[in-house]
Amino acid sequence: MRRIVSIIIAGLTLTFVACAKPMPAQTEYVLGTLCTINLYEKGKPELYRTLFSRLREIEDHMSVNKDDTELDRVNAAAGREAVTVHADVIDVLSAALHYAELSGGAFDPTVGPLVKLWGIGTDNARVPAPEEINKVLPLINWKDVELDQAQRTVFLKRPGMALDLGAIAKGYAADEIARILKKNQIERAIIDLGGNVLAYGQKQGGKNWRIGVQDPAGERGAYVGILEIKNKTMVTSGVYERFLIKDGVRYHHILSTVDGYPVQNKLLSVTIVTDRSIDADGLSTTVFALGYEKGKALLESLGNAEGIFIFDDGTLRATAGVRSSFTVTSERYRWAD
Repeated sequence: MRRIVSIIIAGLTLTFVACAKPMPAQTEYVLGTLCTINLYEKGKPELYRTLFSRLREIEDHMSVNKDDTELDRVNAAAGREAVTVHADVIDVLSAALHYAELSGGAFDPTVGPLVKLWGIGTDNARVPAPEEINKVLPLINWKDVELDQAQRTVFLKRPGMALDLGAIAKGYAADEIARILKKNQIERAIIDLGGNVLAYGQKQGGKNWRIGVQDPAGERGAYVGILEIKNKTMVTSGVYERFLIKDGVRYHHILSTVDGYPVQNKLLSVTIVTDRSIDADGLSTTVFALGYEKGKALLESLGNAEGIFIFDDGTLRATAGVRSSFTVTSERYRWAD
């Protein structure tokens, strides 16, 4: 934003155009988390407003924690009728169904009834009774979602089904922010949507961004190590993000679509590095749910995604394409091989 400054000297009016300083990084609570965007030298109020407005728009389309969103209407109409939705919902659900197919249902956007039952991360968090879990498990089946991209409609075939796109929507939102930045010819930015980090472009001088990978057993802001990337996105799924402690037992929020309980496979977290944030977001949950062996095999089959695996014994493993870019800085962790 430019500011006009007029100074009167000896009867003459001299007018200067002064350029306002760039705004610092901006943070707002949206998409159920704190989202921070840093545009560095191009940080202008109007562009920040545009970016956060887009995030709120996406939230209004597909949040399961707000009333009367499009996703809410789809879930309410389960077993009765198809619902017309915004293109945002179509794009995100299409990607979610893709990862459901790739993972054989380990990742499943129809996990909504199970997520609601546990309520982890909400004021209603609890450990459900086994019979409650067994009752909702039959409702979880991505193959019972009818998605008509041409007509932009979604139909859940059975009453009681419910979509939950929380495991992939933030990735889509980060990609949308990157799209707007490109349209506005922004050269560099860091987009952090509650741990979903998109390093847009590269640092001034062509250097890589240095992004910390959260220690899943440490305090918030404590890092296992530093990942160097540019024009890439990284997303982590882990046991530390949302959890419930009941009778001394810790229950995390990544739920198995097989038995209905938090996934137990000795992993503490999985960090995915790839080009599109929606892919990194979907893959982080998918790979965590699959476990190390199957998850690593999936990443290697895709050819454009890398992963860092942190285990409960303090060991780390990684796919070949990312290991050299990751420096372990915590004495608590070590490479397994």
